[in-house]
Amino acid sequence: MRDLINHIVFGWYPYLCLTVFLLGSLARFDREQYTWRSGSSQMLRKRQLTMGSNLFHVGILVIFMGHFAGLLTPIWVFDALGISHGFKQMLAIVVGGIAGVACFVGMTLLIHRRLFDSRIRKTSSFGDIAVLLILYVQLLLGLATIIVSLDHLDGHEMVRFMTWAQGILTLQPGVSSLIADAHPIFRAHLFLGMTIFLVFPFTRLVHVWSAPVWYLGRRGYQVVRSRSGKNAPQAVSAKARTLPAE
Repeated sequence: MRDLINHIVFGWYPYLCLTVFLLGSLARFDREQYTWRSGSSQMLRKRQLTMGSNLFHVGILVIFMGHFAGLLTPIWVFDALGISHGFKQMLAIVVGGIAGVACFVGMTLLIHRRLFDSRIRKTSSFGDIAVLLILYVQLLLGLATIIVSLDHLDGHEMVRFMTWAQGILTLQPGVSSLIADAHPIFRAHLFLGMTIFLVFPFTRLVHVWSAPVWYLGRRGYQVVRSRSGKNAPQAVSAKARTLPAE
């Protein structure tokens, strides 16, 4: 029974999460573009937002890119570059730890702001609060894995997770057995990480798809009407093309 549960969670569940993640995101973009936004509450209360948002986004981007490159880069690439598994493990601990602490501080500020400011809490949906708390728990689990990883500085534990992740994407059968005897904190971290992909299309996280990298190269100004009600449009310093709704 234990092997069956492990196979369901780490063998079948990843495909369910990835399918919902991709198809759900596509369906929402096609049918509900008005809800395709981050839902910023900056107009309600700017205090804590700038520092919290910057720390959170910088930290989460470093963590995401580290996980993406660390788990999905073929092992032979690291071997060809002469990067040992132990060095890669230490790099993940140091860089991931710094980014994780920055993200933790940022998320703490954002959660405190959303839960304890009455105006923001009243305008927040259940999904807004839930996704923040899910990410917060996932971050805490990730920080906890650093402590466990200190007992595996040879990097072989990380290689096991790399083999599992790459096996899932290349449709290799039986890779769930690699996770069967992993530390419970790692297993919980993996499970909640997959669950985030599952709920992604139904939350404000979809705005990640619309990261406005192209915004830096835009030209022109946005034309708006004055508050006095005059018909003459005014040019303001905002860029001309439509921004993703915030």
